[in-house]
Amino acid sequence: MTEHLPVLPIVLTLIAAPVCLLLRHRLIAFTFALAVVWNAFALAVTLLWTVLDDGTLSYHLGGWAPPWGIEYRVDVLGAFVVALVSGIGAVVLTYAPKSVAREVPEEKHYLFYTAYLLCVTGLMGIAITGDLFNVFVFLEISSLSSYALISLGPQRRSLTAAFRYLVLGTIGATFILIAIGLLYMMTGTLNMADMAERLPQVAGKGRTILVAAGFLSVGICLKMALFPLHAWLPNAYAFAPSVVTAFLAATATKVSVYVLVRFIFTIFRRVETYSGSRLALALMVMSLVAIFVCSATAIYQRNIKRMLAWSSLAQIGYMVLGVSFLSVTGLTAGIVHLVNHAVTKGGLFLAMGCIALRLGSVELDDMRGLGRRMPLTMFLWVLGGLSLVGVPVTAGFISKWYLIGAALEKGWWPIAVMILISSLLALVYVWRVVEVAYFKSPKEGAEPLREAPLGMLVPTCLLIGAAIWFGLSTSLTADVARQAAEKLLGASGR
Repeated sequence: MTEHLPVLPIVLTLIAAPVCLLLRHRLIAFTFALAVVWNAFALAVTLLWTVLDDGTLSYHLGGWAPPWGIEYRVDVLGAFVVALVSGIGAVVLTYAPKSVAREVPEEKHYLFYTAYLLCVTGLMGIAITGDLFNVFVFLEISSLSSYALISLGPQRRSLTAAFRYLVLGTIGATFILIAIGLLYMMTGTLNMADMAERLPQVAGKGRTILVAAGFLSVGICLKMALFPLHAWLPNAYAFAPSVVTAFLAATATKVSVYVLVRFIFTIFRRVETYSGSRLALALMVMSLVAIFVCSATAIYQRNIKRMLAWSSLAQIGYMVLGVSFLSVTGLTAGIVHLVNHAVTKGGLFLAMGCIALRLGSVELDDMRGLGRRMPLTMFLWVLGGLSLVGVPVTAGFISKWYLIGAALEKGWWPIAVMILISSLLALVYVWRVVEVAYFKSPKEGAEPLREAPLGMLVPTCLLIGAAIWFGLSTSLTADVARQAAEKLLGASGR
């Protein structure tokens, strides 16, 4: 079984998706999908521990050795991302039944679980494969299923949001495919490790590699919604079903950041012209602009799901900022924030799903006095908000600590100051919700509310609890992230 461990999570969820489609019955489809994702998570955790103990794993599909055959190549970072995606997928799906019953028509429930399994498959596949064209294939599997999941939202605007995401996502995917074609034309291989060896030999032959790097950069930035290529994300998060928003916010953009890291530190690791300071500078500028512009925009949102969506755009900026430092500490910060933000924002969106179930709204004005009407849910939301701000003993604090350390390590103290100032913007939009929920009385005639069902509160507690735990103990996040960063930068010779 250990021999086939890299492929098992993918095979399990990919085969389960059409089976789930055939089951059709809502309860049976849910039970089957839930068993599948939890088993995939168990396999992913086993894979992570195996990689940590034994080093990078290579699996040759069909027995064809790379670069001729397709290789699944799993290093520390890949295994870490697979565990994150499958873990979030399992927790969120455990939360799903009541929320899906309220927001998705019953006759489409089995379609929802089918698309969910496909999305998990695609996101895990991106992190496992060592073949560049397979990255595109899995990216499209996750994207197409995401479009379908978003369109199942309770409002008609869900269809518009899904269509907009489809258009911009297709543009991004087309750019990535063009880049892959150009790189294949110049190197004659699609295996990422092999391509990294061949690129330096052809990098000086015209501008083809430069054009490929440009297409790849823009395509990836579109997929991860890095400002100003972010237009699809706010509506997609605001109008998707609560379960879908929580899952995508915690995983989809994070996997795109992973692809960016692979692009810089694996494929182009020996081509200094394209992996060095010019690209890093562009990413640094875009990420700093994203942090401030998107945080400021979040302050003025009245819909809390939209507010959290704009917050996610700012948090993507923090991740990319860490990557742009091109240092072990900076890359560690980016990877740590990738994980910490996933559990924090996933928990916040699950809390909003609890509120949407009982209150029927996620508008700020309707949340007056909610701290007294749904005390446990709001307490969880506040804890998640503190992690977004970066308060000590939360996961968000660890991320920003590493980011500031990476900036000071480079002697870039103005950037360290900017990171601190940006945290105050996060405090403002988190405080707006706290003020309304705890310091304003409910509207006259407002009906009493009760907490969401235990099946929704427990998964929310798990993610918010993880955000606190990762702030108290960094052995599972920062230590593994540093190990991944050292291996990537060691391979890059930096």
